[in-house]
Amino acid sequence: MRILSFAEADVPAGLAAQVAALEDEAWPGATPGHDPALAPRALLLVADDGTVAASLALLFKEIRHAGRTYRAAGLSAVVTRRALRGRGYGARLVAAARRELRGVPGLDVVLFSCDRPLAGLYESAGFTVLPGTVLVGGTPDDPLATDGPGFDKVVLADFPGAAADPTAFTATRIPLHPGRVDRLW
Repeated sequence: MRILSFAEADVPAGLAAQVAALEDEAWPGATPGHDPALAPRALLLVADDGTVAASLALLFKEIRHAGRTYRAAGLSAVVTRRALRGRGYGARLVAAARRELRGVPGLDVVLFSCDRPLAGLYESAGFTVLPGTVLVGGTPDDPLATDGPGFDKVVLADFPGAAADPTAFTATRIPLHPGRVDRLW
């Protein structure tokens, strides 16, 4: 198994088709791909035979929170091939994503949400649960919050940049607003 990283627009067609199929398996009917304004990068865990075992997207934008502007990133569309789940492939890819994000110059904070039962997977890769924190996605006119009806989400973070104070992101509502395509990353 090897980990490959591409700008989303540069993922080779055969690998992109596999990622789209994995995402459709996990989220039937969802449109594949991410808003180009979020500078999406694809991380893929690929077997020697070319099979994509797991994939995720890294998304980037500036956010305004607590009177400051931060360069933020998030994980999105984290998925492992159903037949290969339970083998640690997702955890391996998430850990690689954290390492890659820690190498991004000027990145202040990594924020994303996940279903509550999956929090341990992300914690095992070094991310920290932010108790009481809510991400507000969508747009200011059409928000989507992680504490909305039907959601059982937790927010996770990492702070690779010295500019971000973790306490400013705990037990607060964070206006992420990634847009209409990636309503919550």
